[in-house]
Amino acid sequence: VEVDEDNGTELFYYFVESEAGAEDAPFLLWLTGGDRCSVLSGLALEIGPFQFVPEPYNGTVPRLRINPYSWTKVANILFVDTPVGAGFSFSRRPEGYDVGEVSTSLQLHELLIKWFTDHPKFLTNPLYLGGDSLAGHLVPFIAQKISEGIEAGRSPILNLKVTTIIFSMEYIPIARSLDIPKHYWL
Repeated sequence: VEVDEDNGTELFYYFVESEAGAEDAPFLLWLTGGDRCSVLSGLALEIGPFQFVPEPYNGTVPRLRINPYSWTKVANILFVDTPVGAGFSFSRRPEGYDVGEVSTSLQLHELLIKWFTDHPKFLTNPLYLGGDSLAGHLVPFIAQKISEGIEAGRSPILNLKVTTIIFSMEYIPIARSLDIPKHYWL
């Protein structure tokens, strides 16, 4: 999704619909902490629908298995590679990679506006923002920008409910807010 036209900056995402029924399930924006870390780690090592099979490298591609504790069992999850330069997110101009927490948060807000404009069936779903580690620097600012957009009547109106900052591997606050059973907590 293009989020900075001047620099040709595009953020890459993975979207996984909830196994519980996409139209009724909460919607979670998930960010991974660490500077320029791909959100693939959240998708395949933390809360996504599949996991890598932990085994010694033998020269072949890694094997995958279903994650029985995936949060996609109860929520739609938008995993975003951010900031630009993380994972498959890129910029056509070198200046596009010169981003900080504020500009990255603004780009994520723009991504959400464009994503929900293209996928309006999810606009009524409760929107949660979450992430681990350094994502905690972005989540509050994104929530502020969404709230300002709601107050200003910016279309589409996002159904923001809760923001959660998760440090380390302590997923309990967001797990509780999404009504995720305890056996799904990491």
